[in-house]
Amino acid sequence: MTRSEAVRNATLVDRLGAVRTDWTLDEVRELFALPFSDLMYHAQRVHRLYFDPNQVQISTLLSIKTGACPEDCSYCSQSIRFETGLKSEPLMDLSDVMEKARAAKANGATRFCMGAAYRSPKPKQLAQIVDMIKGVRAMGMETCVTLGMLTPDQAHQLKDAGLDYYNHNLDTSESHYKKVITTRTYQDRLDTLEAVRNAGINVCCGGILGLGEKEQDRAELLHTLATLPQHPDSVPINQLMQVQGTPLYGAEKPDALDFVRVIAIARLLMPKAHVRLSAGRSGMSDETQALAFLAGANSIFYGDKLLTTENPEEDKDRQLFAKLGITAEPLAQQHSAPTCSRRHEDEQLIAS
Repeated sequence: MTRSEAVRNATLVDRLGAVRTDWTLDEVRELFALPFSDLMYHAQRVHRLYFDPNQVQISTLLSIKTGACPEDCSYCSQSIRFETGLKSEPLMDLSDVMEKARAAKANGATRFCMGAAYRSPKPKQLAQIVDMIKGVRAMGMETCVTLGMLTPDQAHQLKDAGLDYYNHNLDTSESHYKKVITTRTYQDRLDTLEAVRNAGINVCCGGILGLGEKEQDRAELLHTLATLPQHPDSVPINQLMQVQGTPLYGAEKPDALDFVRVIAIARLLMPKAHVRLSAGRSGMSDETQALAFLAGANSIFYGDKLLTTENPEEDKDRQLFAKLGITAEPLAQQHSAPTCSRRHEDEQLIAS
């Protein structure tokens, strides 16, 4: 049997750990059907191929322009269409953003993420944000922004400013999407991801659990992410933070083990990506978060606030990291491969 024939005939489990963009939806469903302990075992061994299992990348997220968004995302406190009690605020001054970035760096963050509630930024707004990106980069931190939809020209402007990451989540499956958002299409989101990717900016893209979706929708979302032309460099997995006044307030919350299962499958499908345990951690127990890290999550947002919703206090995260023996991933290591010796050991795990 030739090597190519052996690869074709290998079982799904035998192939786990390879970086692929040709996953089938049936294969993703097969991962969802694995017994939980088997899934966790495979996720942990694959995670060790590419990352130190006891390090987590730390980001800080700042809302640089809050509220008055014209979109109708059914989960969002910032939509102008819903009465959520959120006070709208204009784009922050550059000096205020730099002050927040310095504080984030002092607290251990290596990436500074800036979010603005726009459908898409206007030229004047983009010019101001370009200055913010340059300022944060000058501090020695990675930069990330989320500004809504982008044109190819806007993406290139951000690249020229030195932007490292652009966040633009797909949120859910294409089939469930229209039940959550009607003011932009799924293809609009894919087009923005293409513009960002073509500009040479790292893509940060994931989804939200708790939008009324079924397991099939979660499988379809992960399949879409894992079959993009290039895997996202960061994959945030969010648990919906319910906001009173939004249509999804009161929706059924995802089961904790189901949430961890999605983390594990994201790790297996996109083994070299940072999988971020993102929004919703303030409602999770230490045990749930520990399972998520064991499943391959290796990135968090640090600080007591995300864009407009709460996040665990920094001291609580420090205590959890101490319990688990987790340390912050150094910036210099975030794009490096594991050592040859560790890679050899982990390849033996795959072969076993």
